[in-house]
Amino acid sequence: MLSGTRHERMMSWIGLVGGLALLIWMTVRGVNILIAGPVAALVVAVTAGLPLLPPFVDAGADAADAVDFATSYMAGFTAFFADWFFMFLLGAIFGEVMAASGAAASVARWITQKLGSRYALLATVLACAVLTYGGVSVFIVAFSVYGLAVALFREADLPRRFIPGALAFGSVTFTMTSAGSPEIQNLIPMPFLGTTAYAGWEVSLVVAIMMAIMGYAWISRMVRRAVAAGEGFVSRAGDDEPAGFGSLPAPLLALLPLAAVLGVFLVSQDLGKWALIAALGSGLIAAVAVGWPKIAAMPGAFSRGATGAVVAITNTCAVVGFGSVAQLTPAFQEALNAVQSLPGSPLIGAAIAVTVIASLTGSASGGQTIALPLIAPHYLAEGANPEELHRVVAIASGALDSLPHNGYVVTTIRAVCGETHKDAYAAVGATTVVVPVIGLGVALLLFSIF
Repeated sequence: MLSGTRHERMMSWIGLVGGLALLIWMTVRGVNILIAGPVAALVVAVTAGLPLLPPFVDAGADAADAVDFATSYMAGFTAFFADWFFMFLLGAIFGEVMAASGAAASVARWITQKLGSRYALLATVLACAVLTYGGVSVFIVAFSVYGLAVALFREADLPRRFIPGALAFGSVTFTMTSAGSPEIQNLIPMPFLGTTAYAGWEVSLVVAIMMAIMGYAWISRMVRRAVAAGEGFVSRAGDDEPAGFGSLPAPLLALLPLAAVLGVFLVSQDLGKWALIAALGSGLIAAVAVGWPKIAAMPGAFSRGATGAVVAITNTCAVVGFGSVAQLTPAFQEALNAVQSLPGSPLIGAAIAVTVIASLTGSASGGQTIALPLIAPHYLAEGANPEELHRVVAIASGALDSLPHNGYVVTTIRAVCGETHKDAYAAVGATTVVVPVIGLGVALLLFSIF
C-alpha cells in the first residue's frame, strides 16, 4: 500500500477527484474515451507521485511499491480485455445478426403495435427491456429500438429529447443487474463469490419491480411536464428513412433466438460466466436461422459486430485502466480502508465501495472488475452471505456508473440519438442513477430484514 506525508496524501486526493472531474468533462465534451482515460489517469498518477514509466521506478523499492503509471494502466486495460472479449464479441455479433435479420425490429415493433402510440414511452421501455433480458448487448438495443422510438414519439408528439432516457431506462436498470440477466454486469461476481446468475433472486425481483415502477413514473412525469410547457416532437432530416430490412420475420419466430439465449443460459449455470458463451452461441445460431432469407446480409453483420465488440470493450478497458491507476493512490487506499471499517452489515460497506469505484470508472462492469478482487475476500471473511453480496454488488454497480462520462450514456445520447447532455441527461440521470441508488437501498433493507 502506498503511504506518504499529509501533504502527499492531500495531493493524492486532489488528483483523484480532479482526474475524475477531468474524465467526466472530457467525455461530455466529446473527447474519445481512449484518449480521455489515459489523460485523466496520468493526472491521478502525477499528483500521487507514481513513476510514469518502468525505468523511473526506484530499483530498491519493495514489490508493493514498484509500480508505475504505464504498466498499471495497461495491466488493468488488458486484464479486462482478456477476461471478457469473447462475451463482448458474441454479444455484439448476436445483436447485429438480430438487427440484420429484422428479428430485433420485429420484436420491438410487435410490442409497440400492441401498446400503440398512446403508450409510446412505455412501448419504448418495454422493447428495450425484452431485448436486454434476452441477451442483446445494451449498445445494440439502443440502435435497434431508436428508429421505432422516433416513429412512436412523432405520432404521440412527445419531445424527442426523452428518447435517450427511455432507451437507457429500459436497458441498464431493472434488467441489466437483475437475477437471471445474461448481461455481464450480472455475471462478473460469479467467479469471485462462487454464486450463480440467480443469486438473491427473491430480493432482486422486488427491487426490479420497484425500479421499473418508480423509474417509469418519474420519466413519465418529466415528459408530461415538458408537453404541458409546450414542447413537442421536432423532426430531423433522415427520420423517415426506411430501415432497409424489407419484410420482418413473424414476432414469435423472432423471439426464438432470445429464448435460446435464456434457455441455454439457464441450463448451463455450472459453467459459471462461460455459460454466457454457450448461451450467446446458441442464440447466434438461432438468429442466423431466423434470418436465413437475408443470409446475404450476414457477413456484413458479423463484421460490424466484431468491430463493434472491439470498440465497446476497449472503451470499457480505457476506464478500467483509469481505475487501476486510481486504486494505487493513497487517496483510494484511505477511502477503501474507511469503507471496510464501517460498522454494521458488510453489505453496506461493499455497496459503498462498488458504487464509488463504478463512478470512478464510469462503468458497471469495470467497477466490479476492480472492486471485487479487493473487497470480496474481506467481506466473505467477515461472514457476508455470497448470494446477498452478489446481488448487492450487481445493483450497486449499475447506479453511479451512469454519470455523464459513462460510455453507454455518451454513445446513446450523442451517437444514437443525436442529442446533447444538456437536453437529454436529466432523464437519463434520474432513471439510471437516482432510481438504482434507491433500489440499492431497498435491497440492503430487505437483506437486513430477511
